[in-house]
Amino acid sequence: MTLSIAAYVIVGSLFAFLATGMPIAFALGLAAIAGLLVEEGFGIFDVLGETMYAGIANLAYVSIPMFVLMGAAVAASPAGKDLYEALDRWLNRVPGGLVLSNLGACAIFSGMTGSSPATCAAIGKMGIPEMMKRGYPASVATGSICAGGTLGILIPPSVTMIVYGIATETSIGRLFLAGVMPGLMLTAMFMAWALIDAKRKGFRFGAAGRGRFTLVQKFATLPRVLPFLVIILGVLFVLYGGVATPSEAAGAGAFLTLGVVIIVYRLFRAGPVVEIFGTAMRESIMIMMIMAAAELFAFALSSLFITQTIAGAIASLEINRWLLMGVINVFLLVAGMFLPPVAVIVMAAPLLFPIVTQAGFDPYWFAVVLTINMEVGLITPPIGLNLFVINAIAPQVPTREVLWGSLPYVFVMFLGILLLCIFPQIATWLPDVVMGPAI
Repeated sequence: MTLSIAAYVIVGSLFAFLATGMPIAFALGLAAIAGLLVEEGFGIFDVLGETMYAGIANLAYVSIPMFVLMGAAVAASPAGKDLYEALDRWLNRVPGGLVLSNLGACAIFSGMTGSSPATCAAIGKMGIPEMMKRGYPASVATGSICAGGTLGILIPPSVTMIVYGIATETSIGRLFLAGVMPGLMLTAMFMAWALIDAKRKGFRFGAAGRGRFTLVQKFATLPRVLPFLVIILGVLFVLYGGVATPSEAAGAGAFLTLGVVIIVYRLFRAGPVVEIFGTAMRESIMIMMIMAAAELFAFALSSLFITQTIAGAIASLEINRWLLMGVINVFLLVAGMFLPPVAVIVMAAPLLFPIVTQAGFDPYWFAVVLTINMEVGLITPPIGLNLFVINAIAPQVPTREVLWGSLPYVFVMFLGILLLCIFPQIATWLPDVVMGPAI
């Protein structure tokens, strides 16, 4: 099938708009409009609004702003500091315990907020200076936080998993479960590499400890942290237990989290609460705008037969299905380096989903592989968001040090993808046990 001039216009326009630094939503929308104008003329404006509205007119999307509000409430409180302090006290006497504390705090905090930048900022502000004060190399301190922050889009509840579930019409609850074991696996692999890297660079574990904490001191930090963990577990329980839909579970979780934050941290003034809602609203609108614009972009790709041409080209490749998966992974890696995870998933998932399932791959397993690819994009140039966050909160560390400290974690994620390919049960076992085999 031969592509029309409009197809080249839409692709060229997208790259041109992105090169100017234009927000993703506007770049996607304007590129779609440019291609459709060339092909259809001004009559296309009659369906623009309807197409964008249809892209987000789904009741399941209500869970997104609710989970965002949940994360905003946690991020606006000292919960990150308390979580970091709690883990530090319990792991203080473990060799390399501080780097383990930071990565553990990143994993838990990113799971509570679902936001990589928020995790990097919250844990990094405390963890990076403390690690460097105790003699950890700057690249180890910054790289571990930068990579640890990416776990939020994999460990449930994950907004990107919700977006994938809606885009592919798969079970959100099963997707959440599919991310649990791979998330724990990646956390353990990150910890292992961080310890190896620190030792390789000459840091002697235990050389800069702060002494022992008593059991009383260790337990003293838990009352502020446990309520949040209980809420997360409660949300997942009612979701998997069939008690509530994802939207209902997200709404209840947001309400309880906001209540706990206000009570535990005494945010009784209107200002902090208004700021929490304002932050959640801004981030939710940004995500929904990207999704609406991506829907218009996907409509344009389909109307101009770009989607069908690419799908046909991939499907016509007479290659082994694992080589096909390799091609798909390269595509996702490149896309993740330039676009945020939500945009990539909304655009790519409907295109790749039938190809992947036709090749015999499990769609929930593929969701995990796709998400890890998006994690890589968060810590790789040119749009590695976490790199910029770390650079902002630790300006004393050269960007080159942050980049080199983060780069090994990219290869750790590649190893994680390889392990998932060899042992797909890492992603599929828990959903099958809890919810039964997928039909």
